[in-house]
Amino acid sequence: MEGALTNSSSSTSPKGRGVNFSAPRNFGVKLRKKCKETFFPDDPFKPIGQEPNGLMKTKKLLEYFIPVFEWLPKYDLQKLKYDVLAGITITSLAVPQGISYAKLASIPPIIGLYSSFVPPFVYAVFGSSNNLAVGTVAACSLLIAETFGEEMSKNDPELYLHLIFTATLVTGIFQFAMGFLRLGILVDFLSHSTITGFMGGTAIIILLQQLKGVFGLAHFTHKTDVVSVIHSIVVNRAEWKWQSTLAGVCFLVFLQSTRHIKQRYPKLFWVSAMGPMVVVIVGCVVAFLVKGTAHGIQTVGPLKKGLNPPSIQHLNFESKYLGMVLKAGIVTGLIALAEGIAIGRSFAVMKNEQTDGNKEMIAFGLMNVVGSFTSCYLTTGPFSKTAVNYNAGTKTPMSNVVMGICMMLVLLFLAPLFSYTPLVGLSAIIMSAMLGLINYEEMYHLYKVDKFDFVVCMSAFFGVSFISMDYGLIISVGFSILRALLYVARPSTCKLGRIPNSVMFRDIEQYPTSEEMLGCVILQLGSPIFFANSTYVRERILRWIRDEPEVVEFLLLDLSGVSTIDVTGMETLLEVQRILGAKDIKMVLINPRFEVLEKMMLSHFVEKIGKEYVFLSIDDAVQACRFNLSKAKPEP
Repeated sequence: MEGALTNSSSSTSPKGRGVNFSAPRNFGVKLRKKCKETFFPDDPFKPIGQEPNGLMKTKKLLEYFIPVFEWLPKYDLQKLKYDVLAGITITSLAVPQGISYAKLASIPPIIGLYSSFVPPFVYAVFGSSNNLAVGTVAACSLLIAETFGEEMSKNDPELYLHLIFTATLVTGIFQFAMGFLRLGILVDFLSHSTITGFMGGTAIIILLQQLKGVFGLAHFTHKTDVVSVIHSIVVNRAEWKWQSTLAGVCFLVFLQSTRHIKQRYPKLFWVSAMGPMVVVIVGCVVAFLVKGTAHGIQTVGPLKKGLNPPSIQHLNFESKYLGMVLKAGIVTGLIALAEGIAIGRSFAVMKNEQTDGNKEMIAFGLMNVVGSFTSCYLTTGPFSKTAVNYNAGTKTPMSNVVMGICMMLVLLFLAPLFSYTPLVGLSAIIMSAMLGLINYEEMYHLYKVDKFDFVVCMSAFFGVSFISMDYGLIISVGFSILRALLYVARPSTCKLGRIPNSVMFRDIEQYPTSEEMLGCVILQLGSPIFFANSTYVRERILRWIRDEPEVVEFLLLDLSGVSTIDVTGMETLLEVQRILGAKDIKMVLINPRFEVLEKMMLSHFVEKIGKEYVFLSIDDAVQACRFNLSKAKPEP
């Protein structure tokens, strides 16, 4: 064929529609733009910069970093009414949960109550969610106990507790640093599928571990996997106590009944919220009246009055324990962030509100740092407590302040009353909560929609259940990363055809009625082209050409979906051009994005292929190719 394609900026394209070959931006401009898009995608400081004077800018800046200054001036008695009701309601859940989850972490029950007193005040100042209720969570409690080991908790409980305070400080610093540096992108590696599987697997092992309390066993395994727990229950069946089992079944049936009532009648949410407190009160009364300890029903034991004592002097950074402390702090910190942020966003969507993930990280970090100094262990935003807070009609984070005040009153005056709480009652409370964390419907939904997502979910579920919590999480995240790598290493490509009576070009597989262009193959590339996928891209393009039944004279590559390209990628396209050139097939590029075109110009790639082979739209390129095809036809 004679001649070259006409430049898209001349006869084939209307004026003003040509490809913009302006000079590339300098490195500083591109770096600033990339950093802004990576760390500040929401452009939070733009509204601050638009303020007319310095005083207003300072005010807006203060409101941004300390959200309480934004909502507190607008606060009124109407909101207070709802927040007080919500705060009292979540306190009724915080007391039994605090004691129960402290038991999971193998720490004194009073620490669980301490952890629901100080952190809520910190979150109310720095948190951005109006719905989140902070407190301890089962998964992180068990993971902490598993990391440090039950042997240490029994042999040296004081050291064990001090290391947990230290791990909480590490968690707080880690979370604060992630929020301050705006590294929320790291939490995104914990996908929805991973979280669903992890929580389900955790719920299974926690459920089985509570059988120790239900059966009243004195001896139990230190391991958390399903096989070890079931083996321990069977081996120690001689220790089973029917009194404890009967009480546990009754408590569990009652709690599940209250959950059923809430599901059937959402306005009666308070019935489910008050259920754990009813179990604790009834259990205390029965254990006291019938002297339950004499009949094999174990109780919590002494709980002293008083507010949180300082614990900063107990922080332990000895080198021989530092590895465990860092592992516990960082792993539980990531899980707590993922769970807390996801839950906060889920409930915010229901009210058409927004939560800032980075602010939430800072808030979680600060409340854990302060908590580590005041005898608290890790806290985040648990689902059950947040759901109760939302259903109770909370309007602002003030509900956390109300909960903190109520917990203060409990610690000052009522704590000793809970010393008669039977462990079987706590086991029933935990089991009831865990049954709600196994999301069978979501797992089935993942199976129907995306099989790989289902595999990711199941790897976390079975990994946690049958190996350990940390390995299960690592396996699931590994599958997620593998999937991401497969996306970039094997990018999607499709052949385009024209929709009849239009200038639109779409995938011919999706739209079978679309018309193919005689003599032209139009391919759309849908991902970055770089060293990891360049070989695949080359082979896939050549396969499209080989599979074409008609004679091909033009290959049109739509690059509008290619977000970036590296030197290897450009060398690959040049190689494709040389291979096709040997077969008298010309390669045409369509609509390369700004960043891609800049690199092509800096590397002289555009000069090598010719500006006349770069077009703004598919329609422009097709018209130019047809024009050249018609010129190349011999005269009759």
